[in-house]
Amino acid sequence: MDISFEQVEYRYSAGTPFEKLALEDLNLLLPSKKYTAIIGHTGSGKSTLLQHLNALLKPTSGKVSIGEYEITPKKKNKQLKPIRKRVGIVFQFPEHQLFEETVLKDICYGPQNFGVSEEESERRARELIVTVGLDEEVLERSPFDLSGGQKRRVAIAGVLAMEPDVLVLDEPTAGLDPRGRTEIMDMFNRIHLEKGLTTVLVTHSMEDAARYADELVIMQKGKLVGKGSPEEIFSKPDWLFSLGLDVPETVKFQYSVEQQLGHKFGRTCLTIEELADEILAHVESGDRS
Repeated sequence: MDISFEQVEYRYSAGTPFEKLALEDLNLLLPSKKYTAIIGHTGSGKSTLLQHLNALLKPTSGKVSIGEYEITPKKKNKQLKPIRKRVGIVFQFPEHQLFEETVLKDICYGPQNFGVSEEESERRARELIVTVGLDEEVLERSPFDLSGGQKRRVAIAGVLAMEPDVLVLDEPTAGLDPRGRTEIMDMFNRIHLEKGLTTVLVTHSMEDAARYADELVIMQKGKLVGKGSPEEIFSKPDWLFSLGLDVPETVKFQYSVEQQLGHKFGRTCLTIEELADEILAHVESGDRS
C-alpha cells in the first residue's frame, strides 16, 4: 500500500518551553511494494518519520495516509488500531521485546491480540520460524535460552506473524557481525520480494541502502532534501559529503579507479561486479583502439 506524507509537521513537547521541531513541511510518497531506504544523520528526523508509519506518533499538523487509512492530529487512538496491524516495525534490538515463556507463545501473542485464532496463530508461527532460519524445535524452548542472533530472529517472526502489508526496519542489524548483518538483510529482501511488501529501511549503512533499496530518501534537520534511485543519489558524492553523509565503498573505489585511468565511466556502480564489468569494457575498448 502507498504511504504519503502531506505537509507533515511534528513538534516534540509542543506548547512547552521544551518544544522541538522534528519534522517540517514533509511531503513524501513511499510507493506500494517498493523498498525505500531513509538515510540521514542522527537528529535528521528519520526515527520521527518512522514512528508516524504506524501511528506511534501523530503529526502536529498535516496528514499521513497509509493505504485507505489517515493519521491526523485529531484522530483518536482507538481508530488507529487497524493501522498497527497492517504496519509491522522491527526496531533496533527487537530481541529485548521478548517476554513469553516459549518461543511459540511469543510469536503467537501479536496475532491473537488482534483476534486471530490460536490454531491460525500457531500455523503462522511454525511457518515463520523456518522463514527466519530457525528449526521448528525452537518453538518449545524459552526465548531467553537462545543466543542473541536466535532471539532477534524470533522477534522478527513475531512481527511477520501479524502479516503486515508494510514492513518498517529501524537499523535492524545493529550489533550484529558482518556475516549476521548480511544474513538478516538478505532474509528481509527475500521476504519483501516473496510477499510483495512495502518495505521501509532506516539505516546508517550506505552499503545496505545501495544493495537493497529501490529508492533512497535523504533527511536533514527534519526536512526532505533528496529522493531518487541509489544510482542517482550516489552519483553525487560531493553533495552527500556536504551533508555529512557517506557513499558505499564501491563508489569510493570507482572514483579512485576513474582518477587512475583518466576515464569516467558511464554510470555509478553500486556493486563490485558492476565496477569490474565497467573496467573490463574500458580495457577491451582501449585494446581495440
